Amino acid sequence: MKLADRHRKWLQKKAKQGVRGYPVGTLAFYGPDDQRASKLVAAVIPAEGEEAREMRKWFADQADLRGDPSAFDEAAAFFKAHGVVSVGMIDGVFGCPHEEGIDYPEGEDCPQCPFWAEVDRFTGERR
Repeated sequence: MKLADRHRKWLQKKAKQGVRGYPVGTLAFYGPDDQRASKLVAAVIPAEGEEAREMRKWFADQADLRGDPSAFDEAAAFFKAHGVVSVGMIDGVFGCPHEEGIDYPEGEDCPQCPFWAEVDRFTGERR
């Protein structure tokens, strides 16, 4: 295994093990379409039934963060610093990187990411 892949592998292994206790770390990729992840969000859920308290975001203008070893290194370090026991992770791109109510009005489609206006982010199917 390449040294650059060790944290990606650690995160994937933790995710495959399922929920083994709290805190739980979540990792999700977002992008302008389903082909490129321009945003990575890591969050820590401290206990069952609680909202995430700690969150960290990474951004890339042109690169796909799913192929960036440094993003996985930093996410793994973030989780380890918060004592994460379990990891939930989505391999694909989960939706638009812009935030509803912050980057565009609530209830509307993102004007910068027309791809997601036509695709269900949970199923990947066209609406």
